[in-house]
Amino acid sequence: MARRDVMALAGLAAWPARWVSAEDLAADPAAYFARPQMTGAAFSPDGKRLAMRSRSKEGRAMLSVLDLDTLTPFPLYAAESDDVLSFFWVNNERLAFTLGDLDAPQADVDAGPGLFAVNRDGKGLRQLVERQRLWVKNGSDQRNLLPWNTMPLSSQPSQQGPEIWAFRVEAYDGKDVDYLKLLSLNTATGFAREVDAPLHSQQWWVDREGRLRLVQTRHGNQATLQWRADEAAPWKTLKAFDPYVDDGNLIVQGIGVDGQVYVATRRGSDKLSMWTLDPATGELSARPLAQSPQFDVRGQLVQRQDKVLGLRFTIDAEVTQWLDADMQALQQQIDKVLPRTVNRLSVPWSGGEPWVLIEAFADVQPSVYYLFNRSTRKFTKLGAARPDIDARHQAAMDMHWIKSRDGRDFPAWVSMPKGSAGKKLPTLVLVHGGPWVKNTAWAWDAEVQYLNALGYAVLQPQFRGTQGLGSAWEGAARKQWGQAMQDDVADATRWAIAQSIADPGRIAIMGASYGGYATLMGLARDADLYRCGVAWVGVTDLDLLYGAHWSDSSDAFKQFGMPTLVGDRVKDAAMLKANSPIHAAGKIRQPLLLAYGEKDVRVPIEHGKAMRRALAEAGNTQVDWVSYPKEGHGWVEPATKADFWGRVARFLSRNLAASSA
Repeated sequence: MARRDVMALAGLAAWPARWVSAEDLAADPAAYFARPQMTGAAFSPDGKRLAMRSRSKEGRAMLSVLDLDTLTPFPLYAAESDDVLSFFWVNNERLAFTLGDLDAPQADVDAGPGLFAVNRDGKGLRQLVERQRLWVKNGSDQRNLLPWNTMPLSSQPSQQGPEIWAFRVEAYDGKDVDYLKLLSLNTATGFAREVDAPLHSQQWWVDREGRLRLVQTRHGNQATLQWRADEAAPWKTLKAFDPYVDDGNLIVQGIGVDGQVYVATRRGSDKLSMWTLDPATGELSARPLAQSPQFDVRGQLVQRQDKVLGLRFTIDAEVTQWLDADMQALQQQIDKVLPRTVNRLSVPWSGGEPWVLIEAFADVQPSVYYLFNRSTRKFTKLGAARPDIDARHQAAMDMHWIKSRDGRDFPAWVSMPKGSAGKKLPTLVLVHGGPWVKNTAWAWDAEVQYLNALGYAVLQPQFRGTQGLGSAWEGAARKQWGQAMQDDVADATRWAIAQSIADPGRIAIMGASYGGYATLMGLARDADLYRCGVAWVGVTDLDLLYGAHWSDSSDAFKQFGMPTLVGDRVKDAAMLKANSPIHAAGKIRQPLLLAYGEKDVRVPIEHGKAMRRALAEAGNTQVDWVSYPKEGHGWVEPATKADFWGRVARFLSRNLAASSA
């Protein structure tokens, strides 16, 4: 049984017997953006069972439990109209989970995901937090449900009892939260008690016994990091800082079972690295635990009940730096068996069982899940995110370092169509959103792979402002929308031309959100580079970022963050206008595809409507326009994804044809 697919034994959804070819995918975008089959697994604390989230026969994400002694799966919870969104073990006998609809566009989203708990054998199912449309069918007293804005903490301490940590939003203006109430919630009775924490707490960390020890507060532009040695001791401020200017240079990653606080800090360097902090003295460790010369390192703790095993972080790809010699040796053994993938290893909290969970993934391979038995040395395949994707037909990602015009080095990812010569290719410059997001990592990406399957090279520049590349690169983006940030995108494009990767006559620029903004500014500023552009949910007016009262940008961010990051609405009014696409519409003569969600509260559709009017008034008649009535800031509904990416394929084919070079 060691090599059989456990998902098939569970009677879950069957995939096609053959892999989907690149030609099939190019012809049908829905094939690339199909729902994944398996999307996560977690050991029970004692390591005797494995909870798994996978796709049911009805197409919904369901929860099941695998008995590791018999490798027998037990379907635990499935619904015809809802998906299991998140799940975790409460203790060895009980799990908690939230529900939602992964295919629901913004207009159809419920008020909240609810919260439910159930025993591993399917008994004791209880609804804990209300939702608008769903109640469990076991007669739970709906009067005792907690309000919809009660959420479980993303990180839960391992324990024996039925309690979990949760929080409730007590003050929310539709854009930002202020007062959060920390709760201890009994998943058996539904009773919740408030836990004492400093005012304006928004993040909490507990020790191995489940006791609250560390909190981070935020109110306006003031933030603190506070520690308490025990329940009787007063809270002590370890750090006070402005969260909109910096991160305090002390980013908590967790409390280890050794009692140390694990933090990411720069400590005089441009790059973040991992250290331990003694909360009693405030002293950092003598040396960093993990660091990189090119990337920030923010490590997630990998722990067992008796020790901190390692740190997991993403630089250009995911890395686990093991602090435990046995785990390091195990990683090397697994990597020899699976040499072409990142192999993420997880072990039970107790450390007493031989099982190892492996999630293997790569740039050409969506996640595949295996069990490995350290005693028998046998592998069992559990399932895969996309078993229909053949890695042999996928495009590889390669990172290249580029010199900006002001002498700074920055990376860009290049993906070329499988089987191409890699020279003089029609090229898509794909600009990420954010713009203050973590740098793109080495992993399978449906959008990129779809575009590669259409025959295009894809260039992803990690322009200034991209996080994870050091404070200098991130800080160099301040007040540089449409300026130095845009120069980086253009410099990467010219690099691709100089390397003979891109056909200079067949280059398009495209992106969503900030990427949509950069697309429009690129067409206006660098008309010689880009033959056409695709912008979806893109910013078009920098002043409107301040003025749109229906946007979800908080008043605090507009007051404290945006003046520093983007520009002051009054003092920098001329700069904001000069770098707003609607005021540069007269310079855009290339064909353009514009797409927006009518329920978008991040970049409201007014941005798109204003740009469309400005382009029409400037005489540009080559604008394809589409809006999706139910979608928000990005596409969720399968029909929307299929429609949009089909439009993109036709638009690019029409405007990047060889004859137009």
